[in-house]
Amino acid sequence: MGDDRYRVVKSEVKFEGEIISLFVDEVEMPWGDICEREYVRHKGAVGIVALTDENEVYLVKQYRHPTGEMLLEIPAGKLDGKEDPLGCAIRELKEETGSVCREMVKLAEFYTTPGYSDEFFHLYLATGLEVGAVELEDDEEQELEVLKVSLNEAFEMISAGKIRDGKTIAGLALAEKLLKGKM
Repeated sequence: MGDDRYRVVKSEVKFEGEIISLFVDEVEMPWGDICEREYVRHKGAVGIVALTDENEVYLVKQYRHPTGEMLLEIPAGKLDGKEDPLGCAIRELKEETGSVCREMVKLAEFYTTPGYSDEFFHLYLATGLEVGAVELEDDEEQELEVLKVSLNEAFEMISAGKIRDGKTIAGLALAEKLLKGKM
C-alpha cells in the first residue's frame, strides 16, 4: 500500500463479494507493536454533477440499504472490473439520467472513508447535456427517481438536511467553485 514503515505481517480475507472484500490484517507499526486492522477493499466508483445549460443539476433518489433510507444523490456508480473512470462516468450518466454530455471534466478524486476502506472516488462535472431515455440496469435501480433542481435549490436542500450524501455535497460545492472560476 504506500508507507513502508507499516509492514503487513498477516492478511486474511474474511469475506469476498461482488462489490467489496473484507480483510483483517496484522500490521507492524514503526515503533514495533503489532496492530490488527479491519478494512474493506472496493473497486472504486464515480459520481457526476450533471449540470444543464439552465444551471440545474440532476439528482437521483434511491433506496440505500445500509442507511435504510431513500437518499438524494448525484448520479454515481461503481467501476466494473478495470473500467476507466471517465468511461464509467459517461456510462452511469446515461444509465441513470438518460443524458449524454458534450464535456466532462474531473472535479476531484479522493478516498471516501479511509478509516476502513480503500474506495477511491472520481468526481466529474458534465455539461452540454442532451437528454435521452434512462437505461436502468438492474432491480435495485427500478425504483430510482430522477429529479432536476436548480443549483441554488440543491444547496438549500443540503442546508435543510434533505441531501446528506457526502459525494453529492462535495460534488456540488466543487462544481459551484469551478463555475465561479475559483478552481
